[in-house]
Amino acid sequence: MNTPALLLAAPELLVLVMACVIMVVGVFVSRERRGIIQVLSMLTLVFAAIITMRGDYLASGARFGTAFHDSFIRDPMGDVLKVFSYAILTLVYIYSKHYLHVFRLFRTDFYTLTLFALLGVMLLISANSLVTIYLGLELISLSSYALVAFDRDSRRGSEAAMKYFVLGSMASGMLLYGMSMVYGATGSLQLQTIATQVGSGNHEIMLVFGLVFLVAGIAFKLGAAPFHMWLPDVYHGAPAAVTLFISTVPKLAAFAMLVRLLTSGMGALHADWQQMLVLLSVLSIVIGNLAAIMQSNIKRMLAFSTVSHMGFVLLGLLPGTAYGLGASMFYIIVYALMSAAGFGMVILLSGQGVEAENLEDFRGLNQRNSWYALVMMMVMFSMAGVPVFVGFFAKWLVIKAVLDAGMTWLAILAVVFSVIGSFYYLRVVKLMYFDEPKIETPVSVPVDFGTAISFNGILMLGLGMFSSSLIAVCMASFGL
Repeated sequence: MNTPALLLAAPELLVLVMACVIMVVGVFVSRERRGIIQVLSMLTLVFAAIITMRGDYLASGARFGTAFHDSFIRDPMGDVLKVFSYAILTLVYIYSKHYLHVFRLFRTDFYTLTLFALLGVMLLISANSLVTIYLGLELISLSSYALVAFDRDSRRGSEAAMKYFVLGSMASGMLLYGMSMVYGATGSLQLQTIATQVGSGNHEIMLVFGLVFLVAGIAFKLGAAPFHMWLPDVYHGAPAAVTLFISTVPKLAAFAMLVRLLTSGMGALHADWQQMLVLLSVLSIVIGNLAAIMQSNIKRMLAFSTVSHMGFVLLGLLPGTAYGLGASMFYIIVYALMSAAGFGMVILLSGQGVEAENLEDFRGLNQRNSWYALVMMMVMFSMAGVPVFVGFFAKWLVIKAVLDAGMTWLAILAVVFSVIGSFYYLRVVKLMYFDEPKIETPVSVPVDFGTAISFNGILMLGLGMFSSSLIAVCMASFGL
């Protein structure tokens, strides 16, 4: 608890300094030697992970430490999410290197923007006040807007970035308005003080009014229906490397924002925000699965799949229990790993200036490269929730949390639509194994890419068979 503030925020300071250093280095490095930019970026992630896992704030036996007038918090949940953010961003860098070279987009901007977005993710994960939450959120958003328009020659990317910017600004406005209502009712920006004031029962109408805007803003950032309208267009319009990033690391931050705002700050209004989350989760699961079935573009299919998965994440939050929070945390980590592998396969098949974004591009993949077809099959099976794969256990944990809360009808609905949704995942498997390929060219990628995507795919099976350790880590983050 008495740990110096700068030591608590050491991972964030390292990422900030290195993002600035990489930006400067990129100005002076020639095009042929830009590989050093990726090396520096990955070293940043390695050292940030080492500093985070040291857990200096635990030296006194405390479960958390606060800094900067209690606006910043280090706790087990935050550290676990940060470490997985580093790991997944490492995968993003490995997959993206191949894509950026093929499409002639290998520039310093990609690495500096993703590192600044990571800094926003880390701030949001450790936010302990409304100001820190908004600061982290906007750092992620502004970096993401620029990343979507990263390919300056793509009209589709520019259009997607404009839509994302306009709708994202509206969502940020709603979130900020909700925060102002909460501040007006409680007189504080600190989440612990807000929790105390909310528990006293004062200004309940104003608080509930502000809560509606908070939940709407969070739902947009999470990509939950009916605030998902930006997701398919942005996933489709952005370069595949950018879509890969947006679909993974920021989701971990959005989950942390949900936990910090709703359970830490507004826990006394559980009955109110639970009703809102029930509606959001039902709409997300239903709309996400039904809309994904109709897609012929795999990036849009995975976008609507994301909507469905976010519905499952919200299910674990409904009971407001430590078990439910641990189940949701496990789900969001598993989802980020699955999404990284899914979009990694899209990048793997892309080449010669053309993205493999249509389902037809996966036809006959088994005949072109049986190993990568197997990797994609494991990813699709995991997303569908087929037993033995880790996606099944993620779904099972959140459904169990819902059943324990007595919401049997909601658990049944989730299972039914999960079965319906398995159609569009299995369709990809059918195309790979039972259809003739459009082109006969064998699939080949650099060794580092092939190793990473293989590890990522095998992880779907390995984590499923040995999921107890990761589940235990997630549960321990909430004191179980």
